[in-house]
Formats: sequence, structure tokens, C-alpha cells
Amino acid sequence: MNIRDLKYLVAVHDLNNFSKAAERCFVSQPTLSGQLKKLEEELGAALIERSTRQVLFTALGEQIVSMARDVLLSVDNIHAIARASDDPMHGDFHIGLIPTVGPFLLPLLMPVLSREFPHAKLFLYELQTDVLIAKLLKGELDAGILAKLDWSHPVHEISLYQEPMKLAVHDQDELVGESDSVDLGVLEGRSVLMLEDGHCLREQAMGVCFSAGAREDERFKATSMDTLLHMVGTGAGTTLIPALASRNRVQGVVYLPFVAPQPTREIVMLMRSHTARRPALEAIATSVSETYAAVERGCL
Repeated sequence: MNIRDLKYLVAVHDLNNFSKAAERCFVSQPTLSGQLKKLEEELGAALIERSTRQVLFTALGEQIVSMARDVLLSVDNIHAIARASDDPMHGDFHIGLIPTVGPFLLPLLMPVLSREFPHAKLFLYELQTDVLIAKLLKGELDAGILAKLDWSHPVHEISLYQEPMKLAVHDQDELVGESDSVDLGVLEGRSVLMLEDGHCLREQAMGVCFSAGAREDERFKATSMDTLLHMVGTGAGTTLIPALASRNRVQGVVYLPFVAPQPTREIVMLMRSHTARRPALEAIATSVSETYAAVERGCL
């Protein structure tokens, strides 16, 4: 048994396909299949049920895949520790961001990270919360930047910033011009546009709106913040958005801040509890926090 065989096994499990797994591992399908067959012979047990239509793992196979992931994570940590002895910020970093953070934070953050960590190669992925956490726990991501939730996973959390929510309304809305900020009470009786299921911002916005006496507009659910704002711009309704998103000007849309106490969401960085890359990720987290603080001061 060797590390290469474990990578082959995990690839087949992830992709549920021998051909695609072989492509990921940069080997031919016969080579990958042959090595996994040898692994089964060495263990004296079947790990995969092979058929022409699908790939199914046996109960033992599922157990071994789970253990193989742990082994591969440990191997990655060994390499990370070795690299960190010279420069902790040197190497590849895979970071996921939720869709209501990534498009608005990254244009501000990337120039900072490029300047501060020139030897770090960043791979960035826009993912919904559940997918992001699953990939983090599987070792496919080094960290995730997302809105804080109650975690039941073995993760380490770093608070990055508190982001206020704003009310996005059509420029002909009766609230425009009345004052520079609004009370949550203006939501009472209003119908509010929301993102579709799967976005954590949806749950946060619904909590704020329902407590203020608003209701969800069931006629439309947006797949992205951009779509949501353009719907507001047509006069289709109002919505709650994070402060960073209000930096994007959309025709027909006015952003109104709330008076204190403002509804906010906490943005955090998650990493695996025992990752060897923690010092480097903490340095990146500090840069994120400082970048947001510069935005609040009006420096960016």
C-alpha cells in the first residue's frame, strides 16, 4: 500500500467514475484500475463494486476511504510544515468564499494579498456554505470565508469583521429622501425579495425581516445578489444586503443604512482544527480584517 493508491481510491470515490478519476490523477484508466485491484488483493477484501453503469463502494471501502482522507491530509500537513520552515506563506492556498462575500470582498482584498504575500499562490472558489464546509473537511480547501453559524464540525474559527446590513429600495420608493437612515420598523408589512435556498444570507435576512414584521415575496427567489439588486432596480421590491455589496452601484437602486442597533452578520474564516497551515491562514485572516477596516474608514 502506498500514498498513490490512496489518492486513486479517494479520486474514484469523489468522482464516482474511473475515467474521471484517472484524469484527475494524470494516469491511464487501466493503470488506476490495476493499482486499486492490487490494493484490494493486498487487503484481502473488495472495496469497490464494479459494474458497467455505476461505481459502488462496499461498507469496508467507505471506511477505508474515510481513513485514506485522513492519511492524505496528514501527508499534506507534513509537506506544509516542511515548506513553512522556510516561508509559511510559500505555496498553494485553496480558499472558498460564499457568493455573498466573494464578489464584493475579493476586488478589494486581492491587491493587498498580492502585495503582502508575493510567494503565496491563491486558488479561490465561490461556493455555498454546505459545499464549502464539506470541501474544507475533506481537505480540498485550506480555509473558507463565510458568515458565522453554529458549527458542529472540527474547525477553528477566526472572526474577520462585523458587516452591517442595508435596505436596498427602488429610487422612487417613499423612503428615499425622508432621512439618511431608516428604522427596522419600516419593514413592517413590506414584502421583501430573498435569495434562493442554500444561501446563508437568506436565513439571516429572513430572521431580521420576520422580526420586524416583513414577509417574503414568494413570487421570485434570486440565485445571486446581482440578480436580486437588479430586481430592486426595476421596482419589483426591496431587499436586505450586506454593506460591501452596497458599494456596487445598480441603476434604480438606493441603499439605506439602518439606525442603531443595526442588523449585522459576522464574517469568519474557518480552517481545520489541526491544520499545519494555521500560521499562514491567520496572517491572511489579519489582512482580510485590515482590508475591511480600511473600507469602513473610507480608505478603499
